[in-house]
Parts: sequence; structure tokens; C-alpha cells
Amino acid sequence: MYPVNKLFFTIMDFKRATALFADPDFDGDPVQIYEPGPDDPPIPPDDPPKSGEEEPRGGTLDDPPGGEEPPGPGRKKYYVNNFEVRVVTERVQYLDGHGKLITESLKDYSRKTVRQAYASLDDFLTVWNDAERKQAILEELAAKGVFLDELADQVGRDFDAFDLVCHVAFDQPPLTRKERAEKVKKRNVFGKYGDKARAVLDALLQKYADSGIASVESLEILKVDPLTEFGTPVEIVNLFGGKPGYLAAVRELETALYQRAA
Repeated sequence: MYPVNKLFFTIMDFKRATALFADPDFDGDPVQIYEPGPDDPPIPPDDPPKSGEEEPRGGTLDDPPGGEEPPGPGRKKYYVNNFEVRVVTERVQYLDGHGKLITESLKDYSRKTVRQAYASLDDFLTVWNDAERKQAILEELAAKGVFLDELADQVGRDFDAFDLVCHVAFDQPPLTRKERAEKVKKRNVFGKYGDKARAVLDALLQKYADSGIASVESLEILKVDPLTEFGTPVEIVNLFGGKPGYLAAVRELETALYQRAA
């Protein structure tokens, strides 16, 4: 993790259209528009630092560096290594060990953070495939500062969290959850199970396509539609010979979902 005093993350800039407004090559230096209110002075405040001038440093989380507006209602706040992290824009700002303000994109920051934990795609896949709970790995990455919800806003909300990590950190082409579920269905992975058990697994695949792997790994999923159509949670797990058999079937489903293309 970077030596930081504070971090700031961003919401998406729609198709990066406004990035041109701050580009001197686009239409000259950006113009500051001052519209005083009834109680405001007629003279605008001091101009922001010009190109080549050093931006302000230091401050607190309530007074972010570079004049960023403090997060208001609805903006998410996290804690990474006991440091407060706030989502402000589509770029990440943090102070390095020398107090210098560093700015980089959310994707670049996420890529570096993932690669600090997993040096290569194979390293990540080994840990992912061996994990009994995939969600546990995602929670660990979030604790390190990989904010998958914000990445989903930027890359696409139809993609699996696994694909977001592989795409952003290791340049792999992502698949949507629906695409992964359809590939499993075409391979007829669950032919050894009875009709009702296969129907349960098909329903779990649909839940995965709708909302991701966390819902599939939770036994609470057996208490919601359409899983309730197959009976109580106890009756459902008994279709697989008991809870160990049911959990083994879920692991088999996950293995099929994340099978690498030949």
C-alpha cells in the first residue's frame, strides 16, 4: 500500500467529455466563471494556481489538498489501512511520504494495488480457484483499496467482479455475468444430478447472472424466489445429499463459471 496521508476517489466523468475543458490545447487556458450571490463580494476569490505553480499541500480530510470539495451527502467513505478514503471524482489523489500530491486514474491506482497483492494473473487465479469463498478474496481486495463498485461504474456493471480485477489489473478481456452463466449451461456441467437438483443449480446460475457470486455463496439465497419453489432450505440441500453435498455442488458451479478458455 502506498504511504499516504489521505486518499480521494472519483465518480465517473460522463465519457470524459469535461476533461477537454481543462486542456489548454483544446480552447486555451480554462476560464473561471464567478457568479456572486446576493451576499457575496463583487470581486471573485483568488485565482487557482497557474500551470507550473505548486498546488497547496497538507490540510485535513475536511480540507482536502488541491481545493477538492469535501464529500457531501451520498458520497461513499471507506477506510484503507486505517486511513479515511473518500470517493470524489474519477481520479485518485493521495499524499506520498514526502507530502507531494500524487494524482492518477482510478484504473491505474487499482491496477497497482491488485498487483501489490498478486504479481501475475496466474498468482491471482491460483488463489481465486483455491478459495472456498470467492467473496472473501474480493473483500480482502476492497480492504486494500480496490473499490470494485467504483470500477464497475467505470468499466460496466454487467461484468463479474472477477472480470473487473482481471481486466483492470492484467489486461484480460472481461465477460459479463450473463455470458459466463450461458457458457456453463451450454457445457451441461450438472448432468450427474437429478432433475430437481439441476433446476436448483440453474436457478443459482441465474442469480449469479443477476447479482454476482456473493449471492450464490450465501445460504440465504435458498430463502428467496425462485429457490423457494424447490422447498425449504433443508429440503433443497437434501436434494444434494445434505449440506456438504450442496456446498460441493456450489464449488463445482464456481469452477465451471471461472474455467479458463482453452
